[in-house]
Amino acid sequence: MLFKKGEGMSLIKELKEFAMRGNVVDLAVGIIIGGAFGKIITSVVNDVLMPPIGLLLGGVDFKNLMVILKAANGDVPGVTLRYGMFINTVIDFIIVSFSIFMVVKLMNKLKKKQAEVPSEPPKPAKEEMLLSEIRDILRSRK
Repeated sequence: MLFKKGEGMSLIKELKEFAMRGNVVDLAVGIIIGGAFGKIITSVVNDVLMPPIGLLLGGVDFKNLMVILKAANGDVPGVTLRYGMFINTVIDFIIVSFSIFMVVKLMNKLKKKQAEVPSEPPKPAKEEMLLSEIRDILRSRK
């Protein structure tokens, strides 16, 4: 048996608590936005960057760069090593990595600025306050 008697309800309760944490929701939103961002970057690489690079390299279409390991034979498809698509994917990765790095760097900079601005000046220590009071008393006696 997978669960002991009465353990199933506590597991469901734990799962619900886990799913309702703020971090899980933030993670889900991040994954969804990241997937959409990945599609945009793929389009930029495939449709904007690679055609001019291919043109500069003599009209090469990177999608069609491949090594045929075994030619197609009738209904049996050929076996190819598609290194052009691999190059596109590597460029995708580099752009996405750089973009995420810049976003994280910006967020860290904003957090650092926020941490540097104190809300109110720090209060002096008890010793300093006592010394100040003693000084004031001595001044008043003169």
